[in-house]
Amino acid sequence: MKPESVKLYLDLLKKTLSYSLWQEPPVPITLFNETRSLFKRAAVLMLSRALATRDLVVMKRRHLTDYQRSNGQIWPLYADTMIGMRRLDQLQSAVETVLAEGIEGDFIETGVWRGGACIFMRAALAAYGDEDRSVFVADSFAGLPEPDSRACPADRDSIFHRIPYLAVSREEVERNFAKYGLLDDRVIFLQGWFRDTLPTAPIGKLAILRLDGDMYGSTMDALENLYPKLSPGGFCIIDDFFLGPCRLAVEEYRLAHGIDEEIRIIDSCSAYWRKTVEE
Repeated sequence: MKPESVKLYLDLLKKTLSYSLWQEPPVPITLFNETRSLFKRAAVLMLSRALATRDLVVMKRRHLTDYQRSNGQIWPLYADTMIGMRRLDQLQSAVETVLAEGIEGDFIETGVWRGGACIFMRAALAAYGDEDRSVFVADSFAGLPEPDSRACPADRDSIFHRIPYLAVSREEVERNFAKYGLLDDRVIFLQGWFRDTLPTAPIGKLAILRLDGDMYGSTMDALENLYPKLSPGGFCIIDDFFLGPCRLAVEEYRLAHGIDEEIRIIDSCSAYWRKTVEE
């Protein structure tokens, strides 16, 4: 594929995966009901059940700015990724850098939701003619775990496990890969909690390590099991860097292992650094 064709293809793919080509539609008022107070949850359920008998649904219009959408500050209804264009741009830059510099290793995302970031990484490998690297797709495919307040006190207030919107099945993610023509034997699924799957994952070296586990425990599990496999020059991308529990895990891991590479901010949610030495 010619360089200009690669650029156009990847740019269109980013806009499609992030649903940036279209306006965000209204959402059913029941969609994020778990985040409301007990009284509001009950009222919404009563109303929605009453209307359901007449095949009616109450929708809520969302007033979103271009900045919010570009920075991935929303939970979208139809997009295949919620990370926004700025994080997709950084991911593209990371992929192009490791290919240009010959950084050894595969790519992985831990916490994939509908699979959009992994789909993009696989597409970039195809567009640039890389036939050796694989993309690992690590997720429970059942949502986030209940917080273990004893082992991970920082996660004690997490309610992510109560939100069905965050639970996307492996079958749906596979369908998403397939609809872009990118489901093949170089897309490797690691299904289960990170603490169970990552210690024995069939991974040798990594060039891109993208963490999107939201919680302290999920972030620490990924760092402890995967960061030692990241090649010098590889990218460690933290999608939820500005979430308190996730950032605490990152800071503790870096301190414990003497990691002092500069952390670079991507947007209001995320950051990354490049590994410069073999730890």
